[in-house]
Amino acid sequence: MNRRNSLLSLLAACAALAAPLAHAQEPIRLIVPYAPGGPLDITSRALAERVRDTLGVVIIENKAGAGGNIGADAVAKAAPDGLTIGLAATATHAVNPWLYSRMPFDAAKDFAGITQMVRVPNVLVVNADFAERNKINSVADLLAYAKNNPGKLNYGSGGNGSAGHLAGEMLKQKAGIFALHVPYRGANPAQLALLSGEVDFNIDNLAAASPNIRSGKLKALAVTSLAPSPLLPGVPALSKTFPGFSIDTWWGLVAPAGTPQAVLDKLNKAFTDALKAPETKTRFEMLMAEPVASTPAAFDQFMAAERKKYQQVVKASGAKVD
Repeated sequence: MNRRNSLLSLLAACAALAAPLAHAQEPIRLIVPYAPGGPLDITSRALAERVRDTLGVVIIENKAGAGGNIGADAVAKAAPDGLTIGLAATATHAVNPWLYSRMPFDAAKDFAGITQMVRVPNVLVVNADFAERNKINSVADLLAYAKNNPGKLNYGSGGNGSAGHLAGEMLKQKAGIFALHVPYRGANPAQLALLSGEVDFNIDNLAAASPNIRSGKLKALAVTSLAPSPLLPGVPALSKTFPGFSIDTWWGLVAPAGTPQAVLDKLNKAFTDALKAPETKTRFEMLMAEPVASTPAAFDQFMAAERKKYQQVVKASGAKVD
């Protein structure tokens, strides 16, 4: 009987060892709440390749729709076992909670941070012909034009509640100027409107605006990050004119709330190591994106601060999605 019990104990121990090994071989699902091909998708795929040796296969699953809410909700409702993680972005975890009348998830309670991934400066750009005609070479020149030509200045964005819209409203509040907001159906139509002279200025992400800045079709007056961006040398930050002005595009990785801390720490180690690799920095710079690694706790605190900031910005803008 003792021999039989010993054998059963040995088999049970082997099974216990085999279980986590088998579990470790299961692929991780990384849900990107936007369509394939954009910067969020590209950077996620780049990191998925780099963590293959430490975490195994990471499968990117794109779940676009409702401003990112559909994909984020899928992460919130997944099992908290580390096998489903997702991308948290400015829209899904800072803007949408105040923009949408009804949310399928609670951005403050339904997620656990893993690490911030990326920061992309937004940039205040004006149509180059408009700038030349009106001698606008700086933020001060643009503000002076607005005050000397009441009712004439306008700006475009990718739609009500978009990052460009909220940044524009924040600029108007800080500067005490009026500029008519002209919403378009997406960032690309808004940029085309700026290039054609339909609108005078936009606040766009640097990745989208940089080709036309380099070609001379758009004039960059300032970045909206707290400090100047090394990706756009010589262009000042708006915080130089308005201290504390900061409205970047960012994204990072989250897991469902309740994911064990040991699992979060393991994911954090793998992804932050990948973010710190020189190859990652080089690859992200091609997208005008800066890799940013953080602890899970730091990313949670960052997202909470961003939600608090955007609560005021969205309220002041009057934007709402029912």
